[in-house]
This record gives sequence, C-alpha cells and structure tokens, in this order.
Amino acid sequence: MIKNKNKHRGSNFRSFLKETGQLDEVETLALKKAVALQMKKILSAQELTKTDLAKRMHTSRASVDRLLNEENPSVTLATLEKGAKALGHKVKIELVPA
Repeated sequence: MIKNKNKHRGSNFRSFLKETGQLDEVETLALKKAVALQMKKILSAQELTKTDLAKRMHTSRASVDRLLNEENPSVTLATLEKGAKALGHKVKIELVPA
C-alpha cells in the first residue's frame, strides 16, 4: 500500500480551506463579491453612475465605492439596504444550516 504524502490530495477545495482556517473569510468575500456584482449590474441597467447612486442614498461617493468594492467585506446591513432601496430593490437575507 502506497502512503499519500500530500495530506490534501483527494480532498476537495472546501475541505482544504476549512482545514487551513480560511473557509469563513473566503465565503465572506465571495458573498460580498456577488452582492457588489449584482449592484453594479443594476447600476448599469439603469444607466446610473456611482455619483447618481450616492445622491439617491444621501451619502458620499466614497461610501458608494466601499459598497461596490468586491474586496471590502465590511459593509453594514444599513448601507446595503440603503443602496438596494436607492436602486428600487430590497435585500433578502436567509439563514441556512451550515
């Protein structure tokens, strides 16, 4: 019987991330990226600029930049809701079993 030297060989990427303690961070960034991409798509479809969105949200352009930044996971639910509402949408959050 041949001993496998690579402890991750045969495992999936999700289990690798969990074993290395990176899973939560990767999932958080993936969620933020998905939300930011959706918001950018809506902005484009409505032919709005970031400045237009900032005016609708009654906030700064910098705040909108943070909201749409795919790599910045620290957006509040209040800001997310405000942005969605300014685009004529609402946020739906769901808890599912881990």
